[in-house]
Formats: sequence, C-alpha cells, structure tokens
Amino acid sequence: MVGSLSHGRTGQGALSQPLDPARAEAFILANTAPIRPPHVPEIVLRLADEAHELWLKTEDELEGMGLPPPFWAFAWAGGQGLARYLLDHPFTVRGKRVLDFAAGSGLVGIAAAKAGASEVLCADIDPFCRPAVALNAALNGVKLDFADTDLTDADGGWDVVLAGDVFYDRIMGERLMPWFAGLKARGATVIVGDPGRSYLPKSGLVELARYEVPVTRALEDAEVKRTIVWALP
Repeated sequence: MVGSLSHGRTGQGALSQPLDPARAEAFILANTAPIRPPHVPEIVLRLADEAHELWLKTEDELEGMGLPPPFWAFAWAGGQGLARYLLDHPFTVRGKRVLDFAAGSGLVGIAAAKAGASEVLCADIDPFCRPAVALNAALNGVKLDFADTDLTDADGGWDVVLAGDVFYDRIMGERLMPWFAGLKARGATVIVGDPGRSYLPKSGLVELARYEVPVTRALEDAEVKRTIVWALP
C-alpha cells in the first residue's frame, strides 16, 4: 500500500520544518474515519473518504512544511490484494519476522500480524505514517513496530518482506529489485502486491494470486483494479 516509501519517495529530502507527532495525530483523527477496505473487511483503518478534499487540507493546514501527499489515508489496490493474500494464506507469515515496506496506513502489516507473524516492522518515511500506523494497529488489536527511515538496501534479518504498490516510479523500481533479489538470495521471502503500476518488472517475478479489487476512481483510473500478488522465485 502505497506509502513513501509511501509512494516511493526515495529521494524526498527533509521537511522544511519538523512535524509535531501530536499535531499529525490530531490531523489524522480530524480528517479520517474508521473504514473497512472492501477487499479486506476483516481490517479497519482510519481512511479518508474524499481524496481531493484531504489533499487540499494537507496543503492548506500544513502549508510550507514540504509534506508529501497523504498516501497514508487510502487503501491502495496493491496493498489490499497483498493483505487479502496474507489473510487467506497465513502460513506465509505465521511465526515469522516480517517487514512491511512502504507501509502507508499499515494495512499489509496489520494483515501479517493477524495472520500470525511473530514480529512486524512497518517502514515508511512519510512523517504521518508513524501515527497513522499506531492508530490503525490499535483499532485492530495488533502490535506493530515502526521505522521512519529508508530501509532500501538494508537487511534486518526479516523472514518475509512485503511491499504493496511500490512500482509506480522508475527510479524506485530500479533500486528495489536488486535489494529484493539480495534478500531473496540469503533466504527471505519477498512478496509484492501490484495492480499494474507502470514500472513493475516484466520478468523476475512469479504470480501467486490475482484479485479484482474495488478502488476509488478519484485515485485510480477505474472502480476495480486487477491486482496481482507476486513473489521473487
């Protein structure tokens, strides 16, 4: 689900001024509501129900801070498909240490925790994601750890690495595949959820499942996105 590395902003610089965590949490609570994503109704997230309005509020209320768009406030198709796969195939993560890369709202990490992962680390560089993930974890009664650094090229010894909607940017895609390949080579399972983003690699992945995921037309180019869950073979 897309999050900075919520929507892949690997090159994003520092904010023009720090974002106070309490202010970020208050903004989330004021501009979202508990919603169950249509493809994973077992999970509830604080989401925005109007994309354009929240985009404007982020710009207006937090003007001048250099903040990215609020990707954390939506359940993107790749994340929904990946979360669905984990809930339906819990053996994928049960008892394992999991990284939810580009976590956004924490949807995929929550699904991994519900499926029985022993530890889940959500990672995203968007400063809104830490409070968003904490709020959503509490809503679902799960424990998630959080890292606000770019973990590309890092190796925390995770058993499973999960990434939803990360291949919409060419530079990010070029960085991710070598990292994913290195993790796979040392024994990690790497699984990606993608609804046909522009820079999904044409080779080097094997299909695990496909879903028709309802989405918001304001965010996507359709009301339903065919989403495929891929693994590095």
